[in-house]
Amino acid sequence: MQLSKKIKFIDENETDLLKRLIDFLKIQSISTDKSFSEDCKNAANWLVRELKFVGFEAKAHKTAGHPIVLASAGAGHPHLLFYGHYDVQPTDPREEWKHDPFEPTIESGPNGNQVIARGASDDKGQLMTFINACRAIIQIDGELPCRISLIIEGEEETGSPSFEMFLESNKHLLQANYALVCDTGMWNSQTPAISTMLRGMLGEELTIKAANKDLHSGLYGGPAVNPIRELTRVISSLHDANGKVTIKDFYKGVTEVPNYIKKQWSQLNFSSNNFFSEIGLNVSAGEYPYSVLEQIWSRPTCEINGIWGGYIGNGFKTVIPSEANAKISFRLVGEQDPEEIRGQFRNHIRNNIHRDCKVKFFSKDGSKAISIPLDSPLIRAAQKALLDEWGTKPVFAGCGGSIPVVGSFKEILGLETLLVGFSLEDDRIHSPNEKYNLKSYQKGAKSWIRIISEIADYS
Repeated sequence: MQLSKKIKFIDENETDLLKRLIDFLKIQSISTDKSFSEDCKNAANWLVRELKFVGFEAKAHKTAGHPIVLASAGAGHPHLLFYGHYDVQPTDPREEWKHDPFEPTIESGPNGNQVIARGASDDKGQLMTFINACRAIIQIDGELPCRISLIIEGEEETGSPSFEMFLESNKHLLQANYALVCDTGMWNSQTPAISTMLRGMLGEELTIKAANKDLHSGLYGGPAVNPIRELTRVISSLHDANGKVTIKDFYKGVTEVPNYIKKQWSQLNFSSNNFFSEIGLNVSAGEYPYSVLEQIWSRPTCEINGIWGGYIGNGFKTVIPSEANAKISFRLVGEQDPEEIRGQFRNHIRNNIHRDCKVKFFSKDGSKAISIPLDSPLIRAAQKALLDEWGTKPVFAGCGGSIPVVGSFKEILGLETLLVGFSLEDDRIHSPNEKYNLKSYQKGAKSWIRIISEIADYS
């Protein structure tokens, strides 16, 4: 009975809850631009006031960058730690917005009304769905069914440079049982999803150096090694004709997806033709014989993200450049070890370039993939809650990208993370006219009410 009252609270207070989101969206909390630093502080302080109003103890903590908001309410087992971020992407190109990106506008869309504003889906709307769920529970029950803490940062869009240090310094406040992240999406407007796999990440930049200066191609072309030619040759050797990565031991730790998950994915009505046509392509260039969904969600990749060298200005300059450069990233799955792959990648390059070339490497921190066991109590609780709210079984989805905070929760706090979100594929995250469906906003809050109740009851 009390559950239905909490669900009803979301419906009865729809206007007020939307107004609160709109007020939050008006704050220009762009973390990448220092001229918006005061706005980021304002967003953190807005959250502190809002969370205190809901019933949390809340404080904005200083960092080397933008503040991190910590809040806590309730008592007892389990202790749930929810993550979100209040910072948003820049609005460029501004001229492509239909309205001022920080003057939220309600418009009708293919899935009902939607709010258009920067940060509507990533991540202010998603964050407020969870806060609204806690608001409803406290209003009806007078308290939360367990202890819930929120950690909300303001630097997610700049790579979270202060986040790990903050976790290390505040372990005593963050000793929870589970982490919750609402920065993912639905399978479609009618079907919720639980992300059970996140690919890891590794980045490498290399410079191949040959002669001690740029050379005239008429005088030296032929006998003198060309580092661009060497670079393109060695990069092309990273894959075979079937799209398989050829680096030694690259697939060590990669596991096959269980057949019942493959079967579920095959029944998702996913159209590879639509997937490619939307980006102006036709056929897969990925690892054979895996499906497009498998390639995105459960297979590792090696991608060349940038390549440069020589003269690229106007006109023509016939030089053999002294050096060539490339940026390469890897998406990792299963138990692949970023540092082992880094070492094998570097050996592959060194062993395959001309003897007159030298190579320097510049690395980015790597992160391992995250897999959540499907028999986890977190998964079971979320699966039942989402089915009850949406009337449709949630999809167990992979995530092609990486969410570094999930790795940080695992490595620093030892926490398993539940990834449930309510954004849609057409939310235009990071693009002009970003939006969040009001159905996602309302039913997202109801979903979190059910998830919290299920986890508390299960534990």
